[in-house]
Amino acid sequence: MVIAVIDGMGGSIGRQIVTRLRENLPGEVEIMILATNAIAASNMMKAGANRAASGENALSFSLKKADIVVGPISIVIPNSFMGELTPKMAESIAGCEAEKILLPLSHPHVNLIGVEQIPLPHLMEEVVKLIRKKLGLKEVKQ
Repeated sequence: MVIAVIDGMGGSIGRQIVTRLRENLPGEVEIMILATNAIAASNMMKAGANRAASGENALSFSLKKADIVVGPISIVIPNSFMGELTPKMAESIAGCEAEKILLPLSHPHVNLIGVEQIPLPHLMEEVVKLIRKKLGLKEVKQ
């Protein structure tokens, strides 16, 4: 199982996702970081990912190996992260065959109707719970 965690800018949300996944998933689950830039990749790697890549071509190429993609909803919106996420990156992410688990975090100019405002730590718990269920693992109390 390969989980791709995608983030941009400083990679702080991605880093939190990787930390939670690493704490709650078996070591044989590979966590791959795909970032819009090297700084974001570096920050997310510190949380315990197995490997990382940054940039448009690396992201598009590496997504072919992912079973699950996790990140903020901005990763499927062209020109997110103040333009760091290129339209090709957004298309590659949205169009890849991996299952997407997207966090409904606020994004300028995009309003998500019907989505509850849930604090980020609770969203992370839901991500972990969903992935553990997909792996056939018991639910853990967080």
